[in-house]
Amino acid sequence: MSIVVKNITKTYEAQKALDTVSFTLKKGEIVGFLGPNGAGKSTMMKILTTYLTPSEGTASVNNYNTITDTQNVRKSVGYLPEHNPLYLEMYVREYLAFNANIHKTSKERVNEVIQLTGLTAEAYKKIGQLSKGYRQRVGLANALLHDPEVLILDEPTTGLDPNQLLEIRGLITSIGKEKTILMSTHIMQEVEAICDRVIIINKGKIVADKKLQDLREEKQQTVIVEFDYRVETVALERLDKVTSVKNTHDFIYEVTFGTKEDMRSKVFDFAHDNNLKILQLNQKNASLESLFTELTT
Repeated sequence: MSIVVKNITKTYEAQKALDTVSFTLKKGEIVGFLGPNGAGKSTMMKILTTYLTPSEGTASVNNYNTITDTQNVRKSVGYLPEHNPLYLEMYVREYLAFNANIHKTSKERVNEVIQLTGLTAEAYKKIGQLSKGYRQRVGLANALLHDPEVLILDEPTTGLDPNQLLEIRGLITSIGKEKTILMSTHIMQEVEAICDRVIIINKGKIVADKKLQDLREEKQQTVIVEFDYRVETVALERLDKVTSVKNTHDFIYEVTFGTKEDMRSKVFDFAHDNNLKILQLNQKNASLESLFTELTT
């Protein structure tokens, strides 16, 4: 496994930022690390990159312990933190060459990452002159300089315009074929487009760890319907393939069916047969966004 986390707890005085967190990532996986602000995502990433030490538990990257073998962990990891630290007075190529010298990598590698991250036209500009999107590219290029086995990216698409998003999405997907990538973001569309799997953390605890394919194939749907009159839930429960009925507000009901088939027509027929008017009728399929909302609110 490229990343192994076992029962990690991180405590700040009386507050637990992480509470017995465990997960593993294997080579070639791109995993979305999700959670609301303050959930513990950045703390976990800083532990994996040796910036923080856990209060309890162990973590390893490429079989190197993050506490006892920090140098080898750092050689194995490319890290783009949430607040991308850059020397704004340096030119792009100068900055990357400076860091390449620290990593003892070649000038050719600097040229490669500049081209790879779409920075060729910006290479001789000062970093301070770049837009936020291009500064993110510089940070990503810096993370790739030493060709690490593992990439840890904290909000890598922040500030990118739609075209840049597509380019960086393609880059991360391409890199992920040969590396392990743990990526946090608040943009659910990015996760669904890039990631193989999602880990959702809330209040320092993992509340979900799912493959995207499994999420997409969940064989259920929820229909939200509003009638003009109150209905007994037991009447709706008699509909074919219904697994649950919830009266959420006044005359609004959430009817869950154990099938992927669109069941709105069945609800429409129910209303017709019972002389009810439908004021709204929507289908709510299982999605990453709905799962995230359900588990973190």
